[in-house]
Amino acid sequence: MRLTSYRSGDTVSWGGVVDGGIVDLRKRLPDYPTVRALLEDDGFDDARVALYGADPDVGLDTVTLLPPVTDPGKIICIGVNYANRNAEYRDGSQEAPYPSMFVRFPGSFVGHRTPIERPPVSDQLDYEGEIALVIGTPGRRIPAERALGHVAGATLANEGTVRDWVRHAKFNVTQGKNFDRSGAIGPWLVTADEIDLAAPLRLTTTVNGEVRQDDTTDSMMFSFARLIEYITTFTTLKPGDMILTGTPTGAGARFDPPRWLVPGDVVEVTVPEIGTLTNAVIDEPK
Repeated sequence: MRLTSYRSGDTVSWGGVVDGGIVDLRKRLPDYPTVRALLEDDGFDDARVALYGADPDVGLDTVTLLPPVTDPGKIICIGVNYANRNAEYRDGSQEAPYPSMFVRFPGSFVGHRTPIERPPVSDQLDYEGEIALVIGTPGRRIPAERALGHVAGATLANEGTVRDWVRHAKFNVTQGKNFDRSGAIGPWLVTADEIDLAAPLRLTTTVNGEVRQDDTTDSMMFSFARLIEYITTFTTLKPGDMILTGTPTGAGARFDPPRWLVPGDVVEVTVPEIGTLTNAVIDEPK
């Protein structure tokens, strides 16, 4: 299944993507008001039954798509997780024995086709294409060999970053990673039964059609399963929680001179098994 959340007029709902439209599953399954509620109650079978033979209620082009999970409890982001990215920093450091991570707030993300915003305090808005895992089954201290069984599915992220603001303090990237509406998640959640998360997945990011990032998950220092194992050592992952699993080489900061995003740019993040997340860039409205 492909599940998404959306706004139509003044109404926020969620549903299954079929035939270029969305079947409104909030209307058909009132016990599940959100995608997160569906995950919490393990309602995938109910969703599949409701989708069977159903015609779309709204067209994809007639609504505003939101991040598939609109109310995640946690958004955990992994830094420098592709092996060749460590060399990209040119600081002589060795690969880390443990994942680097930070958190983001839900308000820092928009959905597919909604513009991401460059804040007025910086001209250093950058892109980072990533695969995002969505947790379906809760767990603590999950061994790697069982970790993927806790994943409900995957979506895409542009983990937009304001680069100069990640350097405001010695050990702190939080502010540069959390400007309102600076990143995007979407276009939908592809459920784990339709994607092999243990197989290599190719991720590409383009800016105005130019390929800037192109790599596969084989290059990850810490696999999806290993990330879940490590994260659940210290915190319980719950349904709807998200893990943004890292970005390949080729972010704008690594060019000489850097290639920052400017209004009018269009960023596309693609994994064929998931889809394409597309967002234009605008200046934050005053």
